[in-house]
Amino acid sequence: MHFVSRTFALFLLSAFSALALAQAQKAPAYEPSVGQEGKDVVWVPTPQSLVDKMLDMAKVTPKDFLMDLGSGDGRTVITAAKRGVRALGIEYNPDMVELSKRNAAKEGVSDRAQFMKADLFETDFSKATVITMFLLPDINLKLRPKILDLKPGTRIVSNTFTMGDWEADQTDSPGGCDSSWCTALLWIVPAKVAGTHKIPQGELTLKQQYQMLSGTLRTTEGRTVPVEGRVRGEEVSFKAGGRDYRGRMNGKRLEVR
Repeated sequence: MHFVSRTFALFLLSAFSALALAQAQKAPAYEPSVGQEGKDVVWVPTPQSLVDKMLDMAKVTPKDFLMDLGSGDGRTVITAAKRGVRALGIEYNPDMVELSKRNAAKEGVSDRAQFMKADLFETDFSKATVITMFLLPDINLKLRPKILDLKPGTRIVSNTFTMGDWEADQTDSPGGCDSSWCTALLWIVPAKVAGTHKIPQGELTLKQQYQMLSGTLRTTEGRTVPVEGRVRGEEVSFKAGGRDYRGRMNGKRLEVR
């Protein structure tokens, strides 16, 4: 009797195991749908041609560390990793995170393409040299103060959407893109140069609105002339008294050549 009971129990265990395995094998893989709701935005994939254009505009190299904000199915991170770039995708949807990891594994770039479930507003971007994103304008504006505090020269590339009154340094579109989302915008985080600087040409007083500069130069001869200029990362250029000047921020010191 004990033999029959144990045999029957083993049979049931084997049957249930086989049934569970069959159900697991039949479970469909997660497939995202265009327009599905997310925490902050709906998911719409960036066309591959625009992904390529965004990375080209940022001039990514294997020395860069790229962070993609709202990384979706992982295509931007994976494309960057194929170029030898270390890249991290920040995504709130755990299913998308796992999908991205599988996609990276299929492409053989899991060592360089990483993905993390995280909230954009609680994520540290300070180690990134390049940031890519496809977020709505109000989200961009909320992130803007944090982005402007990044290291000067950090490149920010957005699909389609702007940063409010912070004008892009460059705007471009790939040829042959047949999507509604075909515009790439690039910003270079500017150094903070507002203030008064002693330079060989005199006393330079600058006001700064993002990358745009205005102010005055009081020359060594005692003349005061208006200044207009621009800052790109740590590089500074301005015109004063009919002459062009170039310089570089070295910490808090402006060195003019």
